[in-house]
Amino acid sequence: MQTKNLANIISKLIAAGMLFAALGRQQFGYYTLLRWVVCGVSAFAAFRAAEREKVGWVWVLAIVALFFNPFIPVHLKREFWAFIDAGVAVLLLVSIVAVDRKTEP
Repeated sequence: MQTKNLANIISKLIAAGMLFAALGRQQFGYYTLLRWVVCGVSAFAAFRAAEREKVGWVWVLAIVALFFNPFIPVHLKREFWAFIDAGVAVLLLVSIVAVDRKTEP
């Protein structure tokens, strides 16, 4: 497995773990850090998906990056964020299989 690919997989696993942890009660600073991590990981994952010509995944991951961006935060109620956090965590895990797995020529 390529180092670039492994780093992308590990970063997605970390972001997904942080999203699942956000389902519990955390301090405000955790959610700020979560926005930075998920935005960065999703933006980089969108870039990697573009390199692999997975156009659908590029759009999905770019939208996730925009939604979690820390510069212009989206303010929703905690109940909505719980669904979004869980959904994005699952989405990142699915993207590991759909985008990052090595395909043989």
